[in-house]
Amino acid sequence: MFKVTSTDKAPAAIGPYSQAIAENGFLFASGQVPIDPAAGKITAESITDQAEQSCKNVQAILEANGLTFDNVIKTTCFLADIADFGAFNEVYAKYFTSKPARSCVAVKDIPAGAKCEIEILAVTK
Repeated sequence: MFKVTSTDKAPAAIGPYSQAIAENGFLFASGQVPIDPAAGKITAESITDQAEQSCKNVQAILEANGLTFDNVIKTTCFLADIADFGAFNEVYAKYFTSKPARSCVAVKDIPAGAKCEIEILAVTK
C-alpha cells in the first residue's frame, strides 16, 4: 500500500488529490502553487515571491517525507507567462542546487490564479 502525504506545512489539496504519494522508492508530488499554507491563499504578487512560496511548499512536502531537494530527480514547472522564465529560474536555482531533470512550459492558466506551479518526482531510498 502506498503512503499518502498530508502536512499542514504545505497547502491542502484544492481538489480530489493528495499532496504526494510515496511508492516503490519514489515520491510523486502534486504541483505546488504559491498558496501560503497559513493564509490558505496566494499572498505573494510578484513572480519571484510566488516562485519562492512554491519552492517552500515543495520543501514542506519533501520534509514531511524525510527528504531534501537533493532527493528530487525530475521537476515539471508551469508558468502563466513565459516572460517570467528568467526571474523564476533565479529563485528555482537557489533551491534545486542538484539540478534535477526539468521541463518548464508556459500554460494558459494555473489554478488559484498562480503565476507558477512546481511538480516533483523524488527518490526515497
